[in-house]
Amino acid sequence: MDYMNLSTFIHLCHDQQLILELLDVMSATKLQECRQHISAQLDGVVDFWLRHSHDAEYGGFFTCIGRDGKVYDDLKYVWLQGRQVWMYCRLYRTLERFHRPEILEAAKAGAAFLRKFARMSSSSSPWKCAFCLTRDGKAVKVQRSIFSECFYIMAMDELSRVIADQDMQLEAEQMMEQLIYWVQVDPSGLGRPRLPGDVATNSMAVPMMLLCLVRQLTEGRDHEAAQKYRELGSWCVAQILQHVQRAGTAILENVSESGAELPGSAGRLQNPGHALEAGWFLLQFSAETGDKEIQKTAIEKFIELPLEYGWDREHGGLFYFLDVDGHCPTQLEWNMKPWWPHCEALIALLMAYSQTKRPELLQRFLQVYDYSFSHFPDEKNGEWVGYLSREGSTVLDFKGGPFKGFFHVPRCLLMCERLLDDLLQMHDE
Repeated sequence: MDYMNLSTFIHLCHDQQLILELLDVMSATKLQECRQHISAQLDGVVDFWLRHSHDAEYGGFFTCIGRDGKVYDDLKYVWLQGRQVWMYCRLYRTLERFHRPEILEAAKAGAAFLRKFARMSSSSSPWKCAFCLTRDGKAVKVQRSIFSECFYIMAMDELSRVIADQDMQLEAEQMMEQLIYWVQVDPSGLGRPRLPGDVATNSMAVPMMLLCLVRQLTEGRDHEAAQKYRELGSWCVAQILQHVQRAGTAILENVSESGAELPGSAGRLQNPGHALEAGWFLLQFSAETGDKEIQKTAIEKFIELPLEYGWDREHGGLFYFLDVDGHCPTQLEWNMKPWWPHCEALIALLMAYSQTKRPELLQRFLQVYDYSFSHFPDEKNGEWVGYLSREGSTVLDFKGGPFKGFFHVPRCLLMCERLLDDLLQMHDE
């Protein structure tokens, strides 16, 4: 039986025991197939970046990499450098087959490049990082946001776990304190003065990333570390929940500081990928705190709802941006199908299924799985393409650029592999 017909079968069949037995057998078989495919994909993606992205002369990583692995621009984007260090370390630390010297050495070299060049000596704050560097580490561009710093923190904290470097861990925590100050107290250090017509906004990306960092800095550490960031974690969750708007029927990307809907295109903006990513961040938070209400909200509002309005019923795949009132979004790429929202959907749905065992969540996971693995992987050259047209053809065939690096795809594959391992182990027991 096709998984896409499961809902019809469940509706018509009145033998609950038969339903459960059939689902159990089918899910175990299908999930084992998914697990084998995802594992092989992860091996291939890691191999692609190990072969093509390392700068042996200046350190750090090339991230502007073409379809065949050739570097087409040697600019180095700080947030992608941090992401790659983090990803290498997470692979090295959590999966035995990646516990390899060349992966650790690459992570250490990437971190050394970041520590030497990423922070802006000319800035009013010693913690402000550049957004983009030349190949040899000269600052090219600074963004008035926190995201370069976020991934610097993730990189340093994860590597500190691998090599047991307390100074590196302290550096990550000190930068985190600066981020908290910029976000909650005074953003002027970001170089973003408040203009008279600018409305104070809660953009979902900010509390999402801070919640991600809370987990990074506390995961597996002692009670004292958890207590240090407990209040911040709760604040992040409350900020994220403000984005549930219109009586629970929409997730909006931007709301006012008080949680009210904003006027204009920015206020109507929906980003299904961000909502899905927030969904699995919230699932992790609910699992750690035992908060079943947060789990329910995460699944219903941040996972099922964005998939309902974000999925293209005509061509398949997730839209990049949408307008909640049906206007054409102002983002020119709004109807493209990028790689990363599909990665977030795979993680979110599989995590939600693993926590609830609701068959419809598995059905949706397989729907996204089938679309993703039939469209994004480049079987000839390796890795995934990043940007598809609405109809599903490749629009941009490079494997890395200013926004796509060694992060969303391998993180998705790693997390799904481990979730599938846990599910299959529970089935065997």
